[in-house]
Amino acid sequence: AYVDLHGGTKRQAAWHSYIDTAEEFNEPGKFTALIGWEWTSAPGGGNLHRVIFTPDGADKAKQFMPFSQLESDKPEKLWAWLDATNKRTGADFVAIPHNSNLSWGKMFQVEDSEGNPITADYAERRMRWERVVETTQIKGDSETHPALSPTDEFADYERYSFVMVPTGPIAKPVEADYVRAALKRGLEIEANTGVNPYKFGLIGSTDAHTGMSAVEEDRFAGKGQKDSRPELRKNPTGLGSAKGWDMGAAGIVAVWAPRNDRRSIYDAFQRKEVYASTGPRMAVRMFAGWNFSARDLDASRFPASGYARGVPMGGDLTGKGKAPSFLVEALKDPDGGNLDRIQIVKGWIDANGVAQEKIFDVVWSAERKRGKDGKVPAVKNTVDLKTGKYINSVGAVQLKTFWRDPEYKAGQKAFYYARVLQIPTPRYSLYDAIKLGIDPRATGKPLTIQERAYTSPIWVSAKS
Repeated sequence: AYVDLHGGTKRQAAWHSYIDTAEEFNEPGKFTALIGWEWTSAPGGGNLHRVIFTPDGADKAKQFMPFSQLESDKPEKLWAWLDATNKRTGADFVAIPHNSNLSWGKMFQVEDSEGNPITADYAERRMRWERVVETTQIKGDSETHPALSPTDEFADYERYSFVMVPTGPIAKPVEADYVRAALKRGLEIEANTGVNPYKFGLIGSTDAHTGMSAVEEDRFAGKGQKDSRPELRKNPTGLGSAKGWDMGAAGIVAVWAPRNDRRSIYDAFQRKEVYASTGPRMAVRMFAGWNFSARDLDASRFPASGYARGVPMGGDLTGKGKAPSFLVEALKDPDGGNLDRIQIVKGWIDANGVAQEKIFDVVWSAERKRGKDGKVPAVKNTVDLKTGKYINSVGAVQLKTFWRDPEYKAGQKAFYYARVLQIPTPRYSLYDAIKLGIDPRATGKPLTIQERAYTSPIWVSAKS
């Protein structure tokens, strides 16, 4: 029955209606409406969804019908269709892997869909279309997991492992499901094939099915109709064994583009000058170069100095130098919590060809000093658990720093991305509990969280 409804021209009227709506509301320079769809591949219940958009308009979009999982549930077939459609119509596309934490070990594998080892050809085809990945959303955060990053004190954030099949299994954390592990795996594959299949930028999205992108903790509108209101969230959502409070109020994508129009936004995705936020609208910039100094952060020079003498987030730093240096700046959401710290996450290949990771605290709010153990003490939690109010009496409105990797070895291939942490603020489930007059612990979720942003990585490949 599904195939019959899908076949022929049965979907054309609906697709053209979507296109016409996007065209009606697209206002270059003011409000950009993109034409796109979701490819909902889920072999065996593992989420391999991709969200696909085009920067082009109705003239090209009406020349094709969206490729769906009924045509094929294999990513390679999707990429082949994108390539063929691009050649036939001239339409450009971006395909964004979605919710990898629920892929059941399938999103970032070391083999292709047929079980063959990833080749340079596979890597090139994947990287042509999948320039960014979704790192955080309502169904959990996919940056990393405590089991995969045991030395990361902030890894335990909005975990969600409810595989979307009726029997309700729980996914065990594996490298193929998480973004940081995939970035590391990409370095290892590149060492063997010469091409990195996981050289992607990082974004966030909502995945809300309510028609509202309300991801603020104090006004979260839920994933769908079964968890759209506080009184419903103690109940199952219908997504595997998840309940309403298992959802996370996230996320959004930020784009550094010279103009607010379709082509400029597409170009930013292509060069990966984008970043993810779990909800707060904080502004974050990051650059890498061989010869930066602290002066490059001066207001009269930054960010022009970053572009002139280095590369922005999403870029490749090549050439020759003793160690890469970084300029990173974050400005808080005007309506949100202050900033706790900025960290830089590094991944590299060791002498044995194995990918490693390390997190560096590079700048933090002024009231604390690094301890003798090398750690920065936790920022104070100002949340009043009875009222849900917090005070921006700690943290910083803005953080910025110049940082050079003190552990870099000449010729090392590595990636670096920034993670910006807010001070603790109430999770939406705390607001719900206060409104409902129940014990917040009954939600089974943390009372407070530290929201965050993730920049796209910068890849360093220096000549020794």
